Amino acid sequence: MPEPSAKPPVAAIAALLGLVVIWGLSIPLTKLALVSIPPLTLTALRYLVAAPFFALVLLGRPLPTGRVLWKMALLGLLGMGVGQEMQVLAVQRVSASVATLISASIPILTVILATWRLGQRIRPWHALGLATALGGIFLVAYVPDTGAPGLAASVLAGDAMALVSSVAVAGYYVFSAELAIAEGVVPVAAWGSLFGTLVLLPGATWEMATRHIAPSPTAWAVVLYLGLLVTVLGIWVWLRALQTLPARIAASSQYLQPLIGIAASAVLFGDTLGSRFAAGTALVFVGIGLSAFTRRQRTAR
Repeated sequence: MPEPSAKPPVAAIAALLGLVVIWGLSIPLTKLALVSIPPLTLTALRYLVAAPFFALVLLGRPLPTGRVLWKMALLGLLGMGVGQEMQVLAVQRVSASVATLISASIPILTVILATWRLGQRIRPWHALGLATALGGIFLVAYVPDTGAPGLAASVLAGDAMALVSSVAVAGYYVFSAELAIAEGVVPVAAWGSLFGTLVLLPGATWEMATRHIAPSPTAWAVVLYLGLLVTVLGIWVWLRALQTLPARIAASSQYLQPLIGIAASAVLFGDTLGSRFAAGTALVFVGIGLSAFTRRQRTAR
């Protein structure tokens, strides 16, 4: 696949920035929903809300071949079954700062995989930009231990789960974009999400059978937000971005998500933002600028 144009379309960048805000707000809003809905059930409800819309867009479209359906099923397993569920389970075992730091590796993993699978090139300054942005996220998210005991086995397991989630999500992004080249963005996003919904149901069924669940109105509103905006609109915009923009630009924009999430958490939960947040934000913007920079080729006069 040839690398997307050196002059990215303005509409694609605008849609990507809107998506960054939508996805960035999903973490603090999810915290609100988790007050009355357990994690696996919340994840399944999110995709159950999205499923009818994905099914609707498939009406009138020819059924993919068995081989393609198998690939889409694997994408659903990778992105939702592994990526989403591992992330939820990791958050239960590690601090939010550690989970945020590990999830910040997703853009770098996406660029690496896209460079390999989609044939896109990455320059040294692009790699420097991604590393700089990651340093900014580390500065914002990292909180030193204060006399806490050594790492417990459950914490180490949570770290491993968060890393597995990051690899799975990055793989889902790139492999979905690769399959979408031949099959189209809409069928890949729809079928992958439908298969992923089926994968999520057993965990939610177990939670509902073992505890009483009474979602609040706020929790239901968050479920709709996660299902319709984060999932339906989000997946479609993201796969389009990977097709029309260089992977390094799409991936580097995702470093804004933790910053938006932390800022929203400060408003919703009273988290304090200090000088480290400001310094980390500056590093993130510098990193994004380096990652998105494209040197203009000289033209003969």
